[in-house]
Amino acid sequence: MIRVVACLAALAIAAPALAAPAMAEPMPKHVGDCAKTKVARIETRLIDGDGKPVAGSGSAVDFVNGGYQVSYDQVAAIDASRPGDPAEVCLVSVPKGCPKGDHRGKIYKTVNLRSHGQWTLPDAEHSCGGA
Repeated sequence: MIRVVACLAALAIAAPALAAPAMAEPMPKHVGDCAKTKVARIETRLIDGDGKPVAGSGSAVDFVNGGYQVSYDQVAAIDASRPGDPAEVCLVSVPKGCPKGDHRGKIYKTVNLRSHGQWTLPDAEHSCGGA
């Protein structure tokens, strides 16, 4: 009986962590649309061959819904963000005349709903058709 009670207590403590993964809306597809998501990871723009961040290479952010933004500059609002922070990401522009299958270059405005920091950045280092 003690074992059952201990197992039930452990399950009750773990239950919130076992709940469905963080719910996030998909990245917006039309200019002017927005999506609620969460910050998954804060990174530098470049990672070295050992998987370590390259200081001074710029800022990057991954979202739990698969979104990504990157800058050659250090962005203070991104650096102040933390994994798990709620965010609203809005599609600002989509490049025109891209080669078939090259979807890079969308620009998103993001507001960190915890810190209220915001930034407007692309989803890739180069726009479609670029390097």
